[in-house]
Amino acid sequence: MLDNPQHARVDETSLRYEGWRIVAVCFLLATFGWGLGFYGQSVYVAELQRARGWPASLISSGTTFFYLFGALLVVFVGEAVRKYGPRLCLIAGTLAMAAAAVAIGAVREPWQLYLADAVLAFGWAGTSLAMITNTISLWFDHKRGMAISLALNGASFGGIIGVPLLVMMISHIGFASAMFATSGAMLALLLPVIVLVVGHPPDLHGWHGAAKPQSQSSTEIRAWALRDVGFLTVTIAFALVLFAQVGFIVHLISFLDPVIGRERAAVAVAVLTAMAVVGRVLFSMVIDRLNQRLASALSFLSQAAALCVVINLHNDYVLIAACAVFGFSVGNLITLPSLIVQQEFDSASFGVLISLNTAINQVTYAFGPGVVGALRDWSGGYALPFYLCISLEVSAAALIMVRGTPQAKTA
Repeated sequence: MLDNPQHARVDETSLRYEGWRIVAVCFLLATFGWGLGFYGQSVYVAELQRARGWPASLISSGTTFFYLFGALLVVFVGEAVRKYGPRLCLIAGTLAMAAAAVAIGAVREPWQLYLADAVLAFGWAGTSLAMITNTISLWFDHKRGMAISLALNGASFGGIIGVPLLVMMISHIGFASAMFATSGAMLALLLPVIVLVVGHPPDLHGWHGAAKPQSQSSTEIRAWALRDVGFLTVTIAFALVLFAQVGFIVHLISFLDPVIGRERAAVAVAVLTAMAVVGRVLFSMVIDRLNQRLASALSFLSQAAALCVVINLHNDYVLIAACAVFGFSVGNLITLPSLIVQQEFDSASFGVLISLNTAINQVTYAFGPGVVGALRDWSGGYALPFYLCISLEVSAAALIMVRGTPQAKTA
């Protein structure tokens, strides 16, 4: 796979460049995508358990199914964007997520939950990381890191603002009505913006003018990538870290509650989430100029150090500070893989490679909360599973520094 020279010259630094409007669209998309698809899962589990009396294991298994089925769909996002264009794909993702919100609100039987989670998986594939990175990559090259980082702040916004609003609506008008209203708001806000703002992307890589067919099929690119050392080290390293990160965050309140109390535990989670936004914004200013493998390794090690503090020190303020350190890199860990792939591999293969990377990561971290919980039950505490998370973070820091051979950019 040979690198393609840039044929189009656009000023990505100009505030009037149309790409920044695409970033704003993706920010809004991420707000709803993560609010309903990721953070909303905790709301669905609680509400369905309360309203239907179903066991948590039944509802949680639906969540696992959602992640795994969603990972299968994410693999093909890059191809869909290339074939049908970003506008149609964003509209399809928005419609699927809105339909999923309605379906979840209307669930009355367990089988309906799995059907709703299947629809939600389509919505997640069309509104989350793979869709956003593929879309932004069509408008940005040199400033891609900053653009992706700013757009993905919508993910944090969906957790910080979206979920509390959803919970407040549920308390006032009920679960089903709140989900229907959220679906309507998503359609009313996103669809007109996508139609009006998302047009034809610039020819950054000379694809349009040359009308050059892709030298390899998507299947061939995936088969090659799974044998390439450089791609595998990026993918496996981030899969290990996201497994540890998601497992830790899901169980954080359960760990902190008996140590510092529910109120301070909630503060710690809020600080962690807020620092994810701060870290992503600050990092976006320099991320395109950094050695991104080294930046990733340092981020992994900072999280491992924070986990060591969390396990061994039980002072309120120290624990909250450790959560802040851990949170500083949380947001960047979903941005960095796409930047490394952009830097080290052929631009024409970016969509296929980052979709494959995202899918593998999602399959892996889907099991993080379950494994951490099982180890906690088996050992009687969180020390063992959190030390496992530390070992995964340290191993990933070493692995990410393995770049592979120079042939990684050719095939």
